[in-house]
Amino acid sequence: MFAHFPKMNHRLTISAIALLTLAAHAGRSSQDYSIVAETLDYGGKTVTSETYAIHGSVAAVGEVTEGSAPLPVVCRSGYIGQLYQRLGLGMLAADFYPSETATTQLLAVHTNDDGTNDPIPADKVVWSVLAGPVTGIDAAGLATTGAVFGDSEAQVRGTVFGTPLDLTIYVLDSLSDNFGSYAGDGLDDSWQFLHFGMDNPLAAPWLDPDGDGQNNQFEYTAGIIPTDPLSRFLLSIEPVPGEPTHRNLRFSPVFGDRTYTVKSKTTLEGGVWEDLTDFADDNNNPERTVTDQDATPSMKFYQVEIIKP
Repeated sequence: MFAHFPKMNHRLTISAIALLTLAAHAGRSSQDYSIVAETLDYGGKTVTSETYAIHGSVAAVGEVTEGSAPLPVVCRSGYIGQLYQRLGLGMLAADFYPSETATTQLLAVHTNDDGTNDPIPADKVVWSVLAGPVTGIDAAGLATTGAVFGDSEAQVRGTVFGTPLDLTIYVLDSLSDNFGSYAGDGLDDSWQFLHFGMDNPLAAPWLDPDGDGQNNQFEYTAGIIPTDPLSRFLLSIEPVPGEPTHRNLRFSPVFGDRTYTVKSKTTLEGGVWEDLTDFADDNNNPERTVTDQDATPSMKFYQVEIIKP
């Protein structure tokens, strides 16, 4: 991502490259004949054979000019006369998708017509944060991200030679329970923000703001809406016609990203909830029916354990 400026209308002037030959044979000059050299080089060397010697040279490379103001031309090492031209200015980030409460290195660059970039020293750049979850940028261009409740955009700016260069980075919500007043309460910050907005005390996990008898912690785990009294997790126990020792347990809503385990015990006074072992189940989304095939005790109590990964 770059902040580009219109391509400058440069005029490229390169002085002629001349190969000057002198023949040490019969006093003749290049007006009478041409000689093909056996060796190619960068110029300025002598090529000899049994009957002649050639002294080569290369004239000076000219300048790139814009109007009357000359700009430098750079010859890349290892190539004969490979030139590139500055197109404008741009901004880069070492990581365009940093995690929250992490860092990413910002860099202002000259962009070139050969697809390369030349870094601009950090002390030539004035850094600033325009918007979003970036808590600061130090003098070296190292940006620090803040906590977010969901993946968020941030806009940063580097001003170079009086020219502002803007860049967008994307801060990833890598920690689910660290944002603002919702941090560390066991609920996903994005879920709390979705249903309660910013910094709402009614989002606390032990509260039941819709008065349906199920608190926010349970409704988050069950995947239901904490502000709608009609959105509830329901469990019913029904006899099975013709099967007096069976009971149907119907519960909803059921979601594919959660696991549901039916447990039972024969008394509410002490004892341990144990997984149901003799059962059959049937899914009819969003409802599931689990049939207890050993409902023989005079009293049996059930609960559904829900696990959200």
